[in-house]
Amino acid sequence: MTDRGTALVTGGTRGLGWWTAKVIADAGWDVLITGRDAASVRAAAARLGERVTGLPLDLNSLAEVRRFAGELPPVRAVVCNAGVQRPDGRARTADGIEQTFGVNHLAHFLLVRELLPRLVTPGRVVFVASDTHDPSRRTGMPAPAYTGVRALAYPGEVDGRRAYTTSKLCNVLTAYAFARRTPVTQATVNAFDPGLMPGTGLARDYGPLARFAWRYVLPALTVVPGVNIHTPARSAASLARLILDPSLATTTGRYFSGSRETHSSRESYNTPTAEDLWMGSEALLPT
Repeated sequence: MTDRGTALVTGGTRGLGWWTAKVIADAGWDVLITGRDAASVRAAAARLGERVTGLPLDLNSLAEVRRFAGELPPVRAVVCNAGVQRPDGRARTADGIEQTFGVNHLAHFLLVRELLPRLVTPGRVVFVASDTHDPSRRTGMPAPAYTGVRALAYPGEVDGRRAYTTSKLCNVLTAYAFARRTPVTQATVNAFDPGLMPGTGLARDYGPLARFAWRYVLPALTVVPGVNIHTPARSAASLARLILDPSLATTTGRYFSGSRETHSSRESYNTPTAEDLWMGSEALLPT
């Protein structure tokens, strides 16, 4: 099998990240997956086979992200998949930043910013977002509220569900901002909505009833046509396509819902908001 290059997938110990790593590795790439626990990430990599290596990475620490990026050999593709959703919004990172914003947005912003200049060209970067960032879609989640970087990083009262949808808006804004700054010959940068994937670890901090529905009730809807609910394996095939498909070699600054390119929310195309997010995020990074 021909070696295609090396891809980095954050949050690759289970769910969407694990299945995406599998598809990419099966296509002949070497894959690096990350997770907070060293033993768990090594075990996940072992299940995926010899082309996959597990590396510990704690996205709760910006210093750790910078160290990791500095020690990583050049890769050709980056899949920013890891994410958290805290219903009560009380958790903070090691840097004192609200955890949903810190992990879902800021850590990945720093990771891509550090890795992009050293990507093997032509590179590909994908930010895993969510249709919950778009209030025009009926997702059952509250609309995002972009209130400025410092307000999101150091909030008072936090609605955990709104913090999640806002972090996903930040993912899309960031993907587009990187795409504007990056020549397509260097790398493409896109955003991806995997759809609802019940049974994955995203609901690990939900209440007992919600966890039960997430694990046992909603998976039955993955077979219903026209519903944006998928198994992790199905969503992973669509996500891996953004790394593997030669026809997407010059496709950048776009939003994909599953295998379909579509429009993201109106606010996600607001360039002044994206620039405010970029500058404010840079100001929070460790020197």
